[in-house]
Amino acid sequence: MSDGPAGRRAPGDPGPWGGVRPFSIKTKLGALVVIAVLITTGLSMIAVQTETELRFITVFSMIATLLITQFVAHSLTAPLDDMNAVARSISHGDYTRRVRENRWDELGDLAQTINVMADELEAQDHQRKELVANVSHELRTPIAGLRAVLENIVDGVTEADPETMRTALKQTERLGRLVETLLDLSRLDNGVVPLRRQRFEVWPYLSGVLKEANMVASARAGMTTGSGGHTRTDVHLSLDVRPPELTAYVDPERIHQVVANLIDNAVKHSPPHGRVTVRARPGPQPDSLRLEILDEGPGIPRTEWHRVFERFNRGSVNQPHGPGSDGGTGLGLAIARWAVDLHGGRIGVAESERGCRILITLPGTSPSPS
Repeated sequence: MSDGPAGRRAPGDPGPWGGVRPFSIKTKLGALVVIAVLITTGLSMIAVQTETELRFITVFSMIATLLITQFVAHSLTAPLDDMNAVARSISHGDYTRRVRENRWDELGDLAQTINVMADELEAQDHQRKELVANVSHELRTPIAGLRAVLENIVDGVTEADPETMRTALKQTERLGRLVETLLDLSRLDNGVVPLRRQRFEVWPYLSGVLKEANMVASARAGMTTGSGGHTRTDVHLSLDVRPPELTAYVDPERIHQVVANLIDNAVKHSPPHGRVTVRARPGPQPDSLRLEILDEGPGIPRTEWHRVFERFNRGSVNQPHGPGSDGGTGLGLAIARWAVDLHGGRIGVAESERGCRILITLPGTSPSPS
C-alpha cells in the first residue's frame, strides 16, 4: 500500500493506449484459457511423439494450468485487497492513504476513482476544519472587545456615554453578522460563499475600521482577553486614500476582515511607537481596489513569503515587538487570504525598503463565467 499517489494519472487519462486496454481483465482471462489449451495441446503432441503415458501428460497439464491461474488470480485480487484497506481507512476518517495506480486495466480505473474520492473527501474535511477555526477566531475578537467595554462600564472605569455605547453596539452588530455566516454552511460546503458586493466610498469606510481598531485596543489595554488580538496603544495608525473620493465595488464585511486582521498583525510586529499605514488606490479595472498595509517591524524574510498566509504560521519572529503584544493564533493572515480569494483577488508580500508590505488587489466586478 502506498501513502501517496504513486504513478498517479490525471482524471480521464486514457493511458498510453488511447483508451484501448490491451491488458484488460477480459483480455487476461481470455489469454488464460488460450494458454491452458495450448499447454494441453502441446503436451498431448509431445506425448504422441514420445509415446508418454497420457496420465503423466494430464498431471503436467493440470499443474501448469493451476500455476498460471494462480498467478493471474493473484494479480487480480492483490489490488482489491489494497483498495479494501484504503476504503477501510477512509471510513475511519483517514484520508491520507491512496491506492497504487500502476495498472492499465479496469482495476486501475477503479483505483483512480477511489483516489479521486479520497482527495475530495480530504479537501472537504480540510475546508470544514478551516471554517470552524476561522469562524472561532473571528467570533473571539468582537466578543472580547464587547466584554472589555462592558466590564469597564461596570467597574466604573468609563461611563456609559453615547460614544462608548456606539462602540459596544458596533461590536454587537459585527458579532451578529459573523453569526449569520454560520447559516451559509451549506453553501460553503458546496464551494459557494455569498458575497454581498456594494459600491461605497473607501476613505470613510477605512477610517471607521482604523478607529474601531484603536477603540478595541484601548478597551483591551491592561486586560487578558485570550482573543489573540493586540492590546497596544503606542502604535500610530495612518490612512492614505487617493483620490479622496475613491470608491470600490466589493463586500465591505469581507474587506473589514482583511484590513482588521492585517492591521492586527502589523501592530503586533511594530516597534515601540511605530507606524502602520493603510494605503488605498484605484485598481486596474473600474471599481477595483488596491490596498497596501505597511509597518515598520522587522519584515518577513523572502524565504517565508510563500508561507505567510498558511494557517497557524507565526513566522520566524519569536517575540512580537512592544508591550501588550502576544503571538496570536496564526489565523489572521489565513482569514485575510480566504476573504481576498472569495473576491477573486490577489494578496501577497511585496518588496519594501522597511518593515513588511502586504499588497492586495481586488477586482471591481466578478469574473465573467467561461
